[in-house]
Order: sequence, then structure tokens, then C-alpha cells
Amino acid sequence: MNDLYGGKDPRDMPNYSIGDAARYLRIPQATIRSWTVGRYYPTTEGSKFFQPLISIPKNKPRLLSFTNLIEVHVLRAIRTEHEILLDKVRSALDFIDEQFKIPHPLAQERFRTDGVDLFIEKYGSLINASTKEMIELEKSLDTHLKRIETDEKGLGIKLYPFTRSPEEDNPRILVFDPRIAFGRLVIDGTGIPTSNLAERYRAGDSIEDLAYDYDCDSRSIKEAIDYELQLPAAA
Repeated sequence: MNDLYGGKDPRDMPNYSIGDAARYLRIPQATIRSWTVGRYYPTTEGSKFFQPLISIPKNKPRLLSFTNLIEVHVLRAIRTEHEILLDKVRSALDFIDEQFKIPHPLAQERFRTDGVDLFIEKYGSLINASTKEMIELEKSLDTHLKRIETDEKGLGIKLYPFTRSPEEDNPRILVFDPRIAFGRLVIDGTGIPTSNLAERYRAGDSIEDLAYDYDCDSRSIKEAIDYELQLPAAA
């Protein structure tokens, strides 16, 4: 899996701009920037810097790896159910880091099997969440974690982004896979980039034409195009 990347794991390669991550994961760009790069914020004592929650490659421009994409996707589950209390989120993530002692725990299968309950308990106690809020957070995390496939070592290797609302009923047709098309969003099992399909559709090709040219079923082609067309324009 690493031959094309000089022996490096493709999951660690900086491939995604913050803008692209925001578009595909349906999260405000400013939120992802705060989580991954940090930000300055005003206080009565002057400007202070919020340290990022997610460690991304140090390259410039600042780009996210596939593993980072999974981490942002999982953190989105918390944002879906609660106002982001970033200091509380950090404390809960630090707790998980201490318990697991592995890099990028949110991208690990172990987080799903052992860590969700620990995270919810810690985060819930930090924000004094009600039982109902805790259940809603657990449900949101479960919905997000089901969109991730892991390899034999338990590390995320596929991410199926949400393409429809409600999120609980989303099909698993489009996928990010760092081993395929350099991590671009593709139709699962084909390697066909969704952006290529949308570009040709905008140029006048029909769904039937594209299905024929790519030897792919029209339902998958339509899913890819519908998703790309509903995304905000790239900055």
C-alpha cells in the first residue's frame, strides 16, 4: 500500500485542504481551521491563542491527511448535538489519549469498541450533560463511526461521508480511500472520482452517457453527481 508514497502510509499524506474538508464533511471552514490549526481569540487581558485539537502535518500550505479527515468527521458528531465547548472537548480528548496511549485515537477501531463510553462519560461530566443529552451524543457518535471502515490493525482506511439527510439513512456509495485515486472522493469499488463525473455532467453529458463510459451503474453515478452539485463552490 505504501509503494507510491516512498514507504509512507498514504493515510498520513497531506492531501486535503481545509476548504475541501469543510465542503465534503459539511462543517464550517472556520470550525475545521480552529480544530486543526488553532486561532486567536479576544479576552479581557488581550488576544490569546487556542491550540488545535487535531494534530495535522506541518507542511505548508496546511493540509489534512486522511486520518485527520476521520478525526474531524468524528468530532463533528459532538458538534451535531452540542454547542462546542472547546475546552471541555480538549479535556475529554486528553483523557482518551491518556487511556489509549496511541496516536490519533479517534481514527482507531479501539475508540469505537472501548473509547466511546469513556469519552461520553468524561465529556458528559465536564459539561453536566443530562441523561438525554448523553444518549443523543452516543447515537450521533455511533452514526458517524459506522461510516468508517478499519484495516486489520484497527486503523481507519475508508470514510463514507454523509451524502443525504437524514444522516441515519445514508447509503455507502461514495468513499474516501487513501489507497485509491490519491484519496479523492470516488464511487466505492470503482476508483471513479466524483469531481470528474460532476465536471462532465456540467459540460452536458447525461447520467446514462457517464454510466456507459465508466461501465458503472446509473444509480451510483447519480449519487455522485447529486452530492457534488449540492456542495458549496470551492473557495
